[in-house]
Amino acid sequence: DGVRGAHPILRDRSIGPVGGAPSRRFRTAIAPGAALLPGTGRLPGCYSEVRSVRIGSEFNRRVPLSRLELQQLKVRGTEAIDLTVGPGECVCLSGPSGAGKTVLLRAVADLDPYQGKVLLDGRPADAFAPSEWRARVGLLPAESQWWHDRVGDHFCRIEPEHWQRLGFDTQAAGWAVARLSTGERQRLALLRLLANGPVALLLDEPTAALDPENVARAETVIAAYRREQHAPVLWVSHDPEQIRRVADRHFRIDGGRLSEVPL
Repeated sequence: DGVRGAHPILRDRSIGPVGGAPSRRFRTAIAPGAALLPGTGRLPGCYSEVRSVRIGSEFNRRVPLSRLELQQLKVRGTEAIDLTVGPGECVCLSGPSGAGKTVLLRAVADLDPYQGKVLLDGRPADAFAPSEWRARVGLLPAESQWWHDRVGDHFCRIEPEHWQRLGFDTQAAGWAVARLSTGERQRLALLRLLANGPVALLLDEPTAALDPENVARAETVIAAYRREQHAPVLWVSHDPEQIRRVADRHFRIDGGRLSEVPL
């Protein structure tokens, strides 16, 4: 139990430490205005190990069905939690601030210590290398971290249609991170997460900084991803209307206990 291969500073990009440089496997140097390689959707110098996915298309009917399981999982401030999120299922978590929702997501991502077990398709987290687990079980934190000056340097692969679905064109890859609004950072962090092709999603208030139009865009993109990739989703939200729109089941954490709430 606990955090395997963790670093004192943890990063939010599914693998490795937050705020640190990405692993060499995912590192890409992108010149301002760099063109995509013809017919690939990749940028020059990009490594190819990232799983390719398409959002909003019938891309791959052979995507495996993934299941995320928490067995007697205890994190700081909670009692033991048993929860299974099935393939393509969205389970929303709500509760007061400080109840343990974020800590729970970070534990499932193997970024914070925990007791009990987390399994993906029946395999416990400790059967995976830490980097492999964090690549498969992707966490989108409430506040994303950016370690390069330009947006595109954080992406190994750019699919123009994906960017368009969240209101961007690929010229945004050349933007300076410093010029981004809070909402732009949140939408681009979602694109960055999905570009890595995780098989399960952990979303910590992924639309909290967005206006209604972009909330709808983000919800549509996430719904398409979980439907087409059969990805189980744990989604923290404080918005009752959003929970009714996106959730298959809803649980509340309060006083350290997890209890199901009727939709």
